Amino acid sequence: MNARFVAIGSICAFLSVAFGAFGAHMLKDVLTPGNLTVFQTGVLYQMMHSVGLIALGIAAGFMPGSKYLIRAGWFLLTGIVLFSGSLYVLSLTDIKILGAITPFGGVSFLVGWVLVAVAAFRHKQK
Repeated sequence: MNARFVAIGSICAFLSVAFGAFGAHMLKDVLTPGNLTVFQTGVLYQMMHSVGLIALGIAAGFMPGSKYLIRAGWFLLTGIVLFSGSLYVLSLTDIKILGAITPFGGVSFLVGWVLVAVAAFRHKQK
């Protein structure tokens, strides 16, 4: 197990729940429906990839020393920060240029998941 990614994923999941509650209770009357949807998309993707980080940390116990899993974890975390983070800030500030950052987070998610697949395919069963 890679306890670091289990811990990071757990913290990100905690924050996702907190941001989701904040959005549902504090922002529903403040944001436009479109901006609230953008915020909720950030929460959804953060939670999905937080669970992914936890699973990746557990999977590392079955594939010890996999450099692909370690890289995947960092790409997933980067994706959370760039994708979800940019959506949070975009929805709260309405600064449209921040939308240019979001695709970099999406690409980080994609690279992370490809690296998980590579790690699994390259893993040799004992």
